[in-house]
Amino acid sequence: MKNLKFLLAGLLFVSAFTFTSCDKDDDNPTPAMDLVETAVATDDLSILVEALTQAGLVSALQGDGPFTVFAPTNAAFQELLDSNPAWNSLSDIDNATLTKVLKFHVIAADIKAADLTDSYATTLATGPNNEQIVLQIDVTGGVKFNGSSSPVTTDIKTANGTVHIINKVMLPPSVVNLALNNPNFSSLVAALTRADLTTDYVSILSGTGPFTIFAPTNAAFQALLDSNPAWTSLNDIPVATLEAVLNYHVISGANVQSGQLTDNQEVASLGGMLTVDLSNGAKLETTSNQSVNIILTDAQGSNGVVHVVDQVLLP
Repeated sequence: MKNLKFLLAGLLFVSAFTFTSCDKDDDNPTPAMDLVETAVATDDLSILVEALTQAGLVSALQGDGPFTVFAPTNAAFQELLDSNPAWNSLSDIDNATLTKVLKFHVIAADIKAADLTDSYATTLATGPNNEQIVLQIDVTGGVKFNGSSSPVTTDIKTANGTVHIINKVMLPPSVVNLALNNPNFSSLVAALTRADLTTDYVSILSGTGPFTIFAPTNAAFQALLDSNPAWTSLNDIPVATLEAVLNYHVISGANVQSGQLTDNQEVASLGGMLTVDLSNGAKLETTSNQSVNIILTDAQGSNGVVHVVDQVLLP
C-alpha cells in the first residue's frame, strides 16, 4: 500500500502541474536579489552562473517567476565535466545539451523544502513533442532528486523564487532512468535486466525513441507471481513468456500522453494490441481479457513517456 500511496501522490502532482507553497515568510519583505543575482553572490555557484550565461538563460531566470531552481555546486559541475573525457570546460558542452540540462533544474513554481513529497514535478526541460520532462522527488529515508542528487542548502529565498543548492548535476532521465530511479519499479527493472533474455531492453529503451511505456508496479509483478504456483520469483517465468509480456508494455515510435488517448482506441504495442477504455476511469483492455487500471500518467522522460498500471499486461 505504501507503494500505491507513493504513486497516487505522484499522480496528483503530475496531473496538476502546480504546487501550492506553504511559505511561512510571506509577511517578510521580498528579497532584493533575483535568482540569478543570488547565484552570482554565492561563491559555490559560480560555474552555474557561467553555464546560465553560456546557454542564454540569464534573462529568463530574471523574469517574474515564480521559479524553483535546484542549483548544483561547483564541485557538482566539475564531476559532470570529469564524466566525459571530451569535456574539459563548459565550452566543450554543446549549447543544446547544456540548455536542456539546466532547464531540467528549474520548476515554474515556488517550492520550499517543507513542500517536498514523494512525487514527480514538471520541469522546464522538454522531451519528444516538446512535452515537459518530470523530476522525481523522493523524501523516503532522506531527500533525493532524480535518484541521485541531494540537497546541500535549502530554501534560499529570492525576489522571484527559491533556490535549493544540490550536490550533483541532474541529467534528464530516459524511460529507463525513470524506472531505475523509482523503487516502486524494482521488479520491472529486474525483469528487463534478467540475464537470459534474448532482447537487450535497456539498450533499446535508452535509445532515441520515442517510446511509451506502461510500467507495472512491484505489487503488480507480485500478483503475477502469485497467479502461478510454479513461480516464486521472476526467474521462474520462462524466458519466452517473460519477453512476450515485456514487449506488450512497450509502444515504439510514439510518445503517447494521456491527453491523446480516446475511448475504444486501439494501441499497437510491440507484443500485440491494447484497447483504451475511458468509460469509467482510464483502463487498458488486453487480448487476454484483462481490464487494467492506469494509476499514474504522463511521467515524461527525455526519450518517451511512462504510464503506471496496476497489473502486468498479459497478451
